[in-house]
Amino acid sequence: MLARSTAPAYGAAPYAGASPGLRISSEKLRCLMLWLTGVCGAIVFIEPSPYEVASLLTLCLFIIGGLTLSPTVIPLAVLLVLINIGYSISGWTVIDEEGVAQWLITSWYLAFTALFFAAMLGRNTETRLNALARGCVIGGVIASLAAIIGYSRVISSLNELLLLYDRSRGTFKDPNVLGAFLIFPTLLALQPVISGRLREAVKGVVLLGLFVPAILLSFSRAAWGQVVYCSLVVLALTFVTTRSASHRLRLVLLSVAGVVALTGFVAALLSIDAVADLFKQRASLEQSYDLGEQGRFARYARGAVMALDRPIGIGPLQFHTYFPEDTHNSFLNAFMSGGWLAGVFYPALVALTLVFGFRMVFVRTPWQQTAIAVFAGYFGVATESFVIDSDHWRHTFLLMGVMWGLIAATERSKAPAQQPAADDRLLSQP
Repeated sequence: MLARSTAPAYGAAPYAGASPGLRISSEKLRCLMLWLTGVCGAIVFIEPSPYEVASLLTLCLFIIGGLTLSPTVIPLAVLLVLINIGYSISGWTVIDEEGVAQWLITSWYLAFTALFFAAMLGRNTETRLNALARGCVIGGVIASLAAIIGYSRVISSLNELLLLYDRSRGTFKDPNVLGAFLIFPTLLALQPVISGRLREAVKGVVLLGLFVPAILLSFSRAAWGQVVYCSLVVLALTFVTTRSASHRLRLVLLSVAGVVALTGFVAALLSIDAVADLFKQRASLEQSYDLGEQGRFARYARGAVMALDRPIGIGPLQFHTYFPEDTHNSFLNAFMSGGWLAGVFYPALVALTLVFGFRMVFVRTPWQQTAIAVFAGYFGVATESFVIDSDHWRHTFLLMGVMWGLIAATERSKAPAQQPAADDRLLSQP
């Protein structure tokens, strides 16, 4: 589905002592572990999850082989450290509270994974990116199948595991996280449909026919919105960056066809009474937990006022002791869990990632199409952060790290093209 890389593999020497039939190059092993990490990103209903195990093993493998952080990625490292220092200072005041220590460890670890994903793209960028992306697609397949099977109730013994409040949660603890996770695989599946050859496009359509129903059955309003506007971002950026008039026509025709097909599919799904009732309930913008003096939006305002009086915050996992529910806003949660330090630098990190990422997608590189999907996926997470706590989602840090890795790789790819021009200017001087 993703373009195959023709770039040479680095560190391709086979492991010594391996039998001829079992030899595997060190770079192939790294890509295999990246693929496995992407797959395991879909299985996080247990702690520690397979994702933690796979990402840790992959990280160790890359460190053994050598891993360098590009100077371009330094802002990411500095901001992540400052944010987590804020979390740690605030967390120390309530360290004896249940779950706080684990929350802090998870925060530092996820920040470390973001740096790893950024650093590992420093070499063999396209091949490694494709390996990770393919793994994310397979992870999306696993999560979607679990979601659809769960909602269908074909295996009654799994109902409690795969469903929550009659909403599909698949291999996740929360239906909202399931829906959000599936956005990136959906965007990767959309790419060959709008830009690939017929065979690749057919595969993409099949994958979309799996991912989109799973997102709908999560009954996550944020995920419903994301799948629409993130797809529009991919279509718009692809339309702007392509040089082919026929490709632009294809994008327009496919967009119209996609709207018609999605409308028909949703109408068919809503013909099922149980689905229609829950859809109507979830589609309402006036949920009981959103409104009122203690509702979500009132908590935003009251929490913001509280943040002004708490320079070091109130500590991780403490917001629910002041209000009926959690913050449901990652930017507010940064102030609450990490004081002014995290509260200022968390939105700064999100803004810098989006600004530099947006500039990056317009540079013509072998990984440009995948970069567009990464940018759109992170854009979706960043916007959803206004209405939900996404600061501990694994795929948030995966997308953030990959984005910065691509930003650095794109800067390096521009250097050879800029050097001859600089040499020409020097030669032309008297």
